[in-house]
Amino acid sequence: MTAHPPRRRGSRRRWLAVAGAAAVASGAFVLLGLPSAVLFGSLLGGMAYALASPEPLEMPEWGSRLGQALVGVVIAALIQVPTLAALADDWPAVLLVMVGTLVVSLGAGRLLALRSDVSVATGAFAMIAGGASGVVALARELGADDRVVTVVQYLRVLMVLLAMPVITAFVFHPPSGQGELSTGPTHWLPDLAFVVLSVGLGLLLMRLVTAPATALLGPMLVGVAISASGLLGHVGVPTVVEQAGYALIGVRVGLRFTRASLASIARLLPLAVALIALVIVGCGLLGLLLSATTGVDRLTAYLATTPGGLFAVLATAADSGSDVTYVLAVQVIRVFAMLLFAPLLARWLSRGR
Repeated sequence: MTAHPPRRRGSRRRWLAVAGAAAVASGAFVLLGLPSAVLFGSLLGGMAYALASPEPLEMPEWGSRLGQALVGVVIAALIQVPTLAALADDWPAVLLVMVGTLVVSLGAGRLLALRSDVSVATGAFAMIAGGASGVVALARELGADDRVVTVVQYLRVLMVLLAMPVITAFVFHPPSGQGELSTGPTHWLPDLAFVVLSVGLGLLLMRLVTAPATALLGPMLVGVAISASGLLGHVGVPTVVEQAGYALIGVRVGLRFTRASLASIARLLPLAVALIALVIVGCGLLGLLLSATTGVDRLTAYLATTPGGLFAVLATAADSGSDVTYVLAVQVIRVFAMLLFAPLLARWLSRGR
């Protein structure tokens, strides 16, 4: 009887150490203006513990599910009927671009999987363009190495963010200061009701439906239904709740790092950088195709097909006077489609293996 309290206290101290390291790293990344600062900071906090401590620590199942559910609701909040209406006449071209993006991503993933230390599933989910946080949340459940997926996915986001202002300025020469990205007013009560209903009903759906990835997809689909119904008005996810979801996912992945896995990931980075560059070029060509088939201007089409960095893309679209609604609609539909397709892709890859 006397052994349990010290064990619980020891576990509590370890979790406090992880939380402290994650908070410090996240705060530093926020000050530096890095993308997905909380997710990366939490990953670093979990990784620091995993590499330094001889006692293993693993995210409880409820924490993993809650993190996936919150990420799913964040994605659902982006899907608004008026936004999607912007694509009413262009859906065949948008569908063609989404299929093209998937083909480019899977081709790059297959090349990455030529390395003996990268599985086909890991290569596919590491390179798939769209919804980095959602893909990271699902990767382990779908048979991929979430450590590799996380590093490569956010390396892609970083490369997109570095390339986008250069391409925008030197290829399209747009004027700046044309508009401002506005997220609208925040209403805490309906926003919290939206999160609670989406997570609660979505996780209940997970218990009723036997399928992979339902911890993320269930809340996401329920959230889309609530948002589309207009029952709660224009809803979003409070920033604190959103960052809590990213923190849970980041810590979960970080705790799984080892020195061997870190060294292995470092060795594949040169190939990953080259393949990400190919994906960026491929998506840029798909943007030209979208422009040619729909008549939308080339800058708007480029930003709509950029493989990552959604909020930076929207800010760039607003500043350059591009069609922000069109960019958001294409980006969000691609994220939604990629996440819905992910379980089917995982099943297909497992059969192929």
